[in-house]
Amino acid sequence: MTAAKSNELAAPLGILGGGQLGRMTIQAASTLGIDVVVGDFKPRSPAGRLAQGEVIFTGGWDDNEAITEIARSAPVITLENEFVDACVLEKLEGAGSTVLPTPDCVRTVQDKLKQKTAMQSAGIPVPEFRKVEHPDDLAMIGDELGWPFVLKARRDGYDGYGNRKLDHGSDPASTCEELGWPERELFVEQFVPFERELAVIVVRGRDGETINYPVVETQQDPELHICRVVIAPADIPATVAEQAEAIARQAVESVGGTGTFGVEMFLLQDGQVLVNELAPRPHNSGHYTIEGCVTSQFENHVRAVLGLPLGDPSLREGAAVMVNLLGYGGEMPGKDQFDSALSVPGVHLHNYGKDQSRYGRKMGHITACGSSTEDALDRAQRAADQIRM
Repeated sequence: MTAAKSNELAAPLGILGGGQLGRMTIQAASTLGIDVVVGDFKPRSPAGRLAQGEVIFTGGWDDNEAITEIARSAPVITLENEFVDACVLEKLEGAGSTVLPTPDCVRTVQDKLKQKTAMQSAGIPVPEFRKVEHPDDLAMIGDELGWPFVLKARRDGYDGYGNRKLDHGSDPASTCEELGWPERELFVEQFVPFERELAVIVVRGRDGETINYPVVETQQDPELHICRVVIAPADIPATVAEQAEAIARQAVESVGGTGTFGVEMFLLQDGQVLVNELAPRPHNSGHYTIEGCVTSQFENHVRAVLGLPLGDPSLREGAAVMVNLLGYGGEMPGKDQFDSALSVPGVHLHNYGKDQSRYGRKMGHITACGSSTEDALDRAQRAADQIRM
């Protein structure tokens, strides 16, 4: 990839998608004096409410008129989720924009079977997996890989949606139908009895320059199967951290990534690290970097796609902890809850500005930094406990 042209820095950056990742990317871009054009479906999305440039509303990603307008407005376009089909990104390229990560990269990553195949071909350790043509295949696959195993949708799954664990007594046909088969393609992955879950944020520039943030531990909500807590750095041996960092960088390079990527991993009992999956965008496991690191994952994403030098990913203090604020489907919190949360010393509250709470929906997060993970976790959790959305 070549460096950005001067007109790309003077013009707005385009972001496809109006969620909280777009919102935080806009906040980072504004510090560099870069306006942002948002392409989204909703008039008051979290990102759209902050956009300094236009908000171009589409009736869907098949809205060719809107696609042309986005390309006209932004010479460089990135995305805040991987659910925009690669053919849409190709249309934007055809209309004259530079799209990063590239359509080919997104095409590979947004299909988890293709993603795993690309990484396996590059020698990156991943769980064993198999393509599923028909529910009748599952019994044979289970006998081959071992029971239980995980049945996954190849596309559009996130936060535990699109996954089912099957044991020997499960009904393959009904489980496949629950995940949308036959309209939705599926694949099977070996169940991994991991010791803990790790993640690494990797940023790769247009010139191939690559950096990574510290290895973090991600802790999932036991009922929702959604990330609840991120601890930076992970309490793991230095040799394991070095292994995870190297594998994460190789994984992003294997799909030709440009920009910020989240690399989710499993740490096994024997110290081996396997890649679970990639996200071709800033990632929930890296939100702590806004206050916790010299340069946030969002600023480095902007720098990367615009061809600017990448910033220092080091922690500012010894530790940082992020606690997600997950929705309960109730009313939005009032001033009293914010007062209680912000009375905890040294915490940072991020409210994503969503207009409706749903059970398990990511509504915001709390970050705390400190000399130790124990101190940061205590303060972040105490503040998060004061807010119910």
